Amino acid sequence: MLRRPLVRAVLIAALVALLAWVGGGQALLGRIDPALAVPILAPPMLLLAYWHRGDGAALRRRTFVLALIGLAVAQTLLAILLAGSAAFGQLALVLVAGAVAGFVADRIVQWRSRAMLLPWLAGLMLAIGWFAAGHVLLARLYHPSAASTDAPAATMLTGLPLRWSGRADIAAIIADEAEDDPALIAIEAMGPISLVDSLVDHVPPPGGTLLIAHPRALAPQELVAIDAFVRGGGTAVVLADALSGWPARHPLGDPRNPPITSLLTPLLDHWGVTLGAAPTDGHNVQVADVDRSRLRLSSAGRFDRLPPMCRSFADRRVARCRIGAGEAWLVGDADLLFAPLWSPTVPGADHLRRADTMEWLSARLWPGAGVAPLNPSWIRVRAD
Repeated sequence: MLRRPLVRAVLIAALVALLAWVGGGQALLGRIDPALAVPILAPPMLLLAYWHRGDGAALRRRTFVLALIGLAVAQTLLAILLAGSAAFGQLALVLVAGAVAGFVADRIVQWRSRAMLLPWLAGLMLAIGWFAAGHVLLARLYHPSAASTDAPAATMLTGLPLRWSGRADIAAIIADEAEDDPALIAIEAMGPISLVDSLVDHVPPPGGTLLIAHPRALAPQELVAIDAFVRGGGTAVVLADALSGWPARHPLGDPRNPPITSLLTPLLDHWGVTLGAAPTDGHNVQVADVDRSRLRLSSAGRFDRLPPMCRSFADRRVARCRIGAGEAWLVGDADLLFAPLWSPTVPGADHLRRADTMEWLSARLWPGAGVAPLNPSWIRVRAD
């Protein structure tokens, strides 16, 4: 008597795991998050309830419990094998959601209605509504927190076309109300940001941070200002690209285009850092795991020379360096801000993101920002 419920429970657990891998986004996103199974729980639970429609309540409950246990075991093993750790918070969410879905599915299947189509219609509505509600719930649970309202503004200096990126002509920008680049929109949504053309007259405020993203050539006094800010206890995130792949909106050679290569060599040399030559294998995408965050880089350069006070990540493509009383995060790529590398597959669906770029960056610009109740469990990649 126990064999049939056990077999069916195992089949349902395997079906949910397969659906989460294929339809839930685990394979597509390179993640093994158990929570991605939540939106697709209703159809398997309806199938299990239908299989046991003629059995007693105790046997039906036992089968649902076995299915949930099997699913938890399968997801735990996959998470440990592929990600190196089990996301117990996500597993708890899946178990609670599975219990609710199983209870509702059982009530629908056991519904004795005179209109035979009503239970089928209710089952269809459950599957569709559960799918939509599950994605809404996950989008909220994965949504990162913004900086506190009293957080100092982060100062940003960049040569990338982030502001008014749609058109070059000022009149057209004003007339069309062209939008900023998605990267700048995402950063501004996380915390206060001050986009400046020069640091000489716009020194970051006390407690503020500095984001230097592939700037144009800086005057010596600006390089001195950056060094003084960091050595005085400030935090800087420096994106230095040996060969930028950022799309050019103007003819080749136009100074309005972003620099092709990094112009921060004097600053890096002063810090004892050397950025290697650009990779020769084209603008291929590399995955970098930094402090449990997933970054997607495009032909990132490696730091060939790093002083002892630096800690490197991702095969020396990212480094964290103590500079005087402050620190600088160095990334050998500025293209990581390019929206196709980090934006979710569905706009606004933070649980379907392909990288933690904006969350990682926000956490360094504003302490306490970029934190969410649930975080992706990224499938580990082998180092080069």
